[in-house]
Amino acid sequence: MSDPNPTVTPKTRPSFADLPLHPTLRQGVAEMGYTEPTPIQRGTIPHAVRGRDLIGTAQTGTGKTAAFLLPILERLLSRPRGRVYALVLTPTRELALQAEGFLRRLGRHTRLRGAAVYGGVGMADQERALRGAAEIIVATPGRLLDHMERGYVDFGSLEVLVLDEADRMLDMGFLPDVRRVLSRLPRDRQTMLFSATMPPEVVRLSQEFLRDPHIIRADAPTVAAVGVAHHAVSVPAERKTDALVALLRKPERTSVLVFVRTKHRADRVAHQLERAGTRVAVIHGNRSQAQRVRALEGFRQGRSRVLVATDIAARGVDVEGVSDVVNYDVPHEPETYVHRVGRTARAQRRGDALTLIAPDEAQDFRRIEQLLGFSVPRDLAGELPEELARSVRASEPRPARTWSRAPSPRPPLHAPSDSGARPPPRRPGPRRW
Repeated sequence: MSDPNPTVTPKTRPSFADLPLHPTLRQGVAEMGYTEPTPIQRGTIPHAVRGRDLIGTAQTGTGKTAAFLLPILERLLSRPRGRVYALVLTPTRELALQAEGFLRRLGRHTRLRGAAVYGGVGMADQERALRGAAEIIVATPGRLLDHMERGYVDFGSLEVLVLDEADRMLDMGFLPDVRRVLSRLPRDRQTMLFSATMPPEVVRLSQEFLRDPHIIRADAPTVAAVGVAHHAVSVPAERKTDALVALLRKPERTSVLVFVRTKHRADRVAHQLERAGTRVAVIHGNRSQAQRVRALEGFRQGRSRVLVATDIAARGVDVEGVSDVVNYDVPHEPETYVHRVGRTARAQRRGDALTLIAPDEAQDFRRIEQLLGFSVPRDLAGELPEELARSVRASEPRPARTWSRAPSPRPPLHAPSDSGARPPPRRPGPRRW
């Protein structure tokens, strides 16, 4: 007879202790406040530690950086210092600095050193790192090629190559530079490719440079991050800043990342928000490296409540606790929307994605909704002042009218006689000019 009250063994939650990592690395992970590995980390680290080529697809904010840095550190713990063993290619200097910062914190209890190589700063310190002052290099393709063409690089001991944000490198036109870099690296190496999406060009790149890769799909590559609540409002283009100022009046919107399409618009929107009394920072490609670092640090530390950014510049924005992402401009590509909104609800938190839709952007937003698989509620109008709300209602697209009125029958030229016989046709009279 079966026990009426069987003992149920609870499911154990995944832990970094389950992964093949040295205790010094687990200590670094714990000091960063991470207790449970993300799906991309659980799927990647065991294979990467064994040296296998792999492709990882997962959304922004799901832990891809630690997914490739931890196995690199694990593999290189016993290597002698003074040689470059690992190279990470990233599309922007912000991402390079972000990855190098993660590397420093994860490997703080090891003897391994990292360095970031990117444009806009001097080359002397980077040259020393590339000649062996760091074992792990994180670089943007353009600046790395500058060093390679000057003969400043010794990759003879390279064991691991990582292509991070491969789809964004493609979007930014770096694919030829990436191919040039890869053609000059040792062929006997481990290669890992990480991307949020897998367009055909990235697939071809992986087929060309990876050997029998293991594929890890942590989640559907075209679904926005879990934990994001999507909201939208239709608003005339010239009233977008007024709508943004009104939305920022909500006190719980404490850390807001605003995406715009161009550098000029980023400066203009930031200036308008400053005039409205909002503490704001701005980041785009025309800002110097020092300005970009100050803007990011001010946003991280709460000195700036709002950060206005273009898509390319914001690829390296890794800020915990972003409460809201605002799409001031609707992106042309639905995948860009996915990248943007992934900046909130990071590390399994929750956040809001707010979109301001001008009439000429309605079609682009419909394509985004098709990608998401649901209609985003237009529920932000209630937060706007009445005068602006009237403009919003006037700008909302009206459903197309359908006409079903049947054509009126033509009356007969001559009424029928009682007998039913038709009268003879009337002869036309003379034409008058």
